[in-house]
Amino acid sequence: MSATNSPSRPLLVTDCDEVLLYMVAPFKAWLDEEHDIDFDFSGGDFAKALIDRKTREAVKPGDIWPLLGAFFDTEMHRQTPITGAVEALKAIGEHADIVVLTNLMDNRQQARSEQLARFGLHHRVVCNQGPKGEPLKRIVEEHNPSVAIFVDDLPQHHESAAEHVPHVWRLHMVGEEGLAPHIACAANAGHAHARIDRWDEALAWILERFAHGAQAPGIQAAA
Repeated sequence: MSATNSPSRPLLVTDCDEVLLYMVAPFKAWLDEEHDIDFDFSGGDFAKALIDRKTREAVKPGDIWPLLGAFFDTEMHRQTPITGAVEALKAIGEHADIVVLTNLMDNRQQARSEQLARFGLHHRVVCNQGPKGEPLKRIVEEHNPSVAIFVDDLPQHHESAAEHVPHVWRLHMVGEEGLAPHIACAANAGHAHARIDRWDEALAWILERFAHGAQAPGIQAAA
């Protein structure tokens, strides 16, 4: 649908890992069981979080990506829904279109779609690599929604979204309780309109904005 057409239904574009499904916890368990690696994500620095128990040295950054790839290729069955996510998306789906924008390689799109479908989440999945601002812009232009909301757990994606689609509402959410305190708040940085880490609270925030139907205002970093 082109931007010249009249606005359609509201639109939610949401990330998957740590927003819809737990990821770091099952990844940590798999590294422990299969690779003799400790994963301490409490420090907030992913590049230094993986420790080889045999050498007691940090896993080299170049070796982390293959581990992540192997996890998504063989272990996605370990992932379970973030508390309240399934119920919230079912409620949102009564009012809006939903697209899952996930940073996975394109060849994993079908596996992600099937993974979400097992939990009753039958939504379009768009794979992406890198910042999400540009693909988010394409999705919004295609749907031409009356109002759009973007949800993601990583601050850099909100910064990218703010640059490319500033009129889209941006909600920063980190559903993994053990990880959330260590992720810098995109709302405080002026890149998201709110930070809410629980779906039972986020649902009301989302539905309120859909009901008002207004584009997102500009925001500034917190003092």
